[in-house]
Amino acid sequence: MVANNNIKRIIISRTDAIGDVILTLPICGIIKNKFPDAKIIYLGRTYTESVIKCCEYVDEFFNADIILEMEEGDAIAELKNKNANYFIHVFPNKKLASFAKKAGIKNRVGTTNRLFHWGKVNNLIWLSRKKSSLHESQLNCKLLRPLGIKNIPAIEELAEFTGFSKLPLLEKKYQSLADQSKKTLVLHPKSSGSAREWSLENYKSLIDIIPANRFNVFISGTNKERVSLTDWIKTLPSHVHDITGKFDLEQFIAFISRADYLVAASTGPLHIASACGIGAIGLYPPIKPMHPGRWKPIGQNARYVCIDKSCHTCQKKNQNCTCINEISPAQVAALIL
Repeated sequence: MVANNNIKRIIISRTDAIGDVILTLPICGIIKNKFPDAKIIYLGRTYTESVIKCCEYVDEFFNADIILEMEEGDAIAELKNKNANYFIHVFPNKKLASFAKKAGIKNRVGTTNRLFHWGKVNNLIWLSRKKSSLHESQLNCKLLRPLGIKNIPAIEELAEFTGFSKLPLLEKKYQSLADQSKKTLVLHPKSSGSAREWSLENYKSLIDIIPANRFNVFISGTNKERVSLTDWIKTLPSHVHDITGKFDLEQFIAFISRADYLVAASTGPLHIASACGIGAIGLYPPIKPMHPGRWKPIGQNARYVCIDKSCHTCQKKNQNCTCINEISPAQVAALIL
């Protein structure tokens, strides 16, 4: 650990989805490891607040939705009040880049491939995410160079810096959902359009393989996803429980943390499960940049399944992905059983 009086208060800005936010948490741990007295302020969206607050290395959650809705002068004043001397734009945002400069934050870090960073960011890092062979969490580490942190850890090391330890308690009304004599398997079939999805038929086949006398099986999803899953869930065996739309995010994190396994595509819940240290099993297509080399879960008990082939038939966004559906239920079951 290194003491550095110039690195006092750092704003980490990542204002996109849950999975992206979780894969950014390791840089908070890396900074704290080198500069233990530094204060880390995580600028994120309202809906990711519960995730960010689980990280032991984050000192303060800063709501980007509120800042982005403010008048410019008020937003700048709010940023000034944070007394930050570093602002790291992990996820680029034009308005935030402008606000950070006008707030007089001395060190502003961002990538070169966003034109609006030129003139607003004074520590430009060349970084091409789409063309890189590095994992998303490793790519984020490149933004730490202005802090004197140049080493990019291996994926296994990065998992140790996630710091997902401040987990919420599961409310009593939910504690009786699972039979404590069995293991808990959560299946999260949908992704809100953020990833290629395994078919519902494959999930049903997986359920048929998993022994009902050994596992509690739960189907999870958002309120919106519940609409598209309801009819399918009705076709499932009686030992399968529907928890779609049942939890807010904080309680969903608490429920996942008590489970044994979670199976999903490259979604927020998969990365939550991975960060919690349970058996997170990710299902991926062999297509760049969606492939596991870029987006696999990084927890110590995380695994993934991906067909080993070169895919040229389903590159288009939202197209039915034959590659991910070539993953057999037996392959996934083998990682559980």
